[in-house]
Amino acid sequence: MRAQGRTHRRSVRVEYLLPDEAASAGRARGLTSRFLTHSRHRATRVTAERIDDVKLVVSELVANATEHGKSGCRLRLQVTDGQVTVEVYDDNPVAPRVRAFTAEGESGRGLAIVRCLAQHLDVRSVTGGGKRVRAVLALPA
Repeated sequence: MRAQGRTHRRSVRVEYLLPDEAASAGRARGLTSRFLTHSRHRATRVTAERIDDVKLVVSELVANATEHGKSGCRLRLQVTDGQVTVEVYDDNPVAPRVRAFTAEGESGRGLAIVRCLAQHLDVRSVTGGGKRVRAVLALPA
């Protein structure tokens, strides 16, 4: 008979409400940087390079939410032993689309960038309307 041991996964989570304005993406980058920098001692180490990746993902998802949503958005960040999870909630029920890159295009690349950086990306409808866009970024061992 095998003994069952509990694995305790260290996790730190924070949530921010951001207004429906273009400056929210920049504010979200700053909040993300501070959270990941100050949560290092409580959870797992997040390298400076990975912090930059997470900030880029946050910026793109928040920019999409404030551009296409009808009100502000909610940003949730979670750090566990092996990953950083970014969730952005908005009130627009329409799922975002990844568009092909074009030389002339000045927009529409954000979700493709997120897909490249994230280990996992999904979109889910939420109760009461709207959606949650979640990106999971693996942390180096």
